[in-house]
Amino acid sequence: MRVAPRVWIGLAIYLGYLVVIFTVTKLSGVQFTDIGKSADFTWRGAVLDLAVAAVLLAITTSLLGWWRPALFDRKRSHHKWPIFVPAIMAVVALWNLFSTDWTKFDASFILSLIALGLCVGFCEELMSRGLLLTAFRSRFREVWVWLFTSLLFGGMHLINAAFGSPFGSALSQAGIAAMSGTCFYIVRRVTGSLVWAMALHGLWDVAAFSVGFAPIGVAWGVLLTPFIGLLAVAVVWWVIKGTDEKLEIPAADARRPVAA
Repeated sequence: MRVAPRVWIGLAIYLGYLVVIFTVTKLSGVQFTDIGKSADFTWRGAVLDLAVAAVLLAITTSLLGWWRPALFDRKRSHHKWPIFVPAIMAVVALWNLFSTDWTKFDASFILSLIALGLCVGFCEELMSRGLLLTAFRSRFREVWVWLFTSLLFGGMHLINAAFGSPFGSALSQAGIAAMSGTCFYIVRRVTGSLVWAMALHGLWDVAAFSVGFAPIGVAWGVLLTPFIGLLAVAVVWWVIKGTDEKLEIPAADARRPVAA
């Protein structure tokens, strides 16, 4: 690593990410409630800001030299069975895809959803359970790393209130996102890689937007989201237990303590 991880660096990246998302989305002129209603709204209101953020996050990660700790754990969780919760999440996402009337989508709309999935999976996971997690591991025990990254991941969804979403809805989304984010954390700990969390996150968002636009019958998958989040929080301790992901500090920084 070119730069030793520090909590303040992670928080600076987090705030910078929010500023980029806010600025680009505001300039697009698309309200949050309109995203997913058409190809144009999806491209301008959701893909554009994430694409810009993806480039900036990639540059930041390269300059810091944090790719390896951001993407990979040194050791996987001792307990593998909690992966059943993300597995349920994947099944629900697939259910949503099959509960979507795809005849109502043109090629541009489908491409915008695919781009959305790729960008949101890369950006939100690299930022929250990648760079932010790496920074927090420089100081906190793993249980606090999970909790703080999950709360901040949920909290960033409050920004949707600035884009036209009712504050109550944004607050509810933030709470559910904080819990659902635990699913992605479990995937990272069990597989040892953030890449699979990125894939599941992208699949989940694509399915949510598609079934929200053109559902076939009742979108039961959407109703199960809070249950999945609560279940993830209930089992996350078993992937945290016994975790030792304390970061090794370069010799030049050895005089400065990293773990508390």
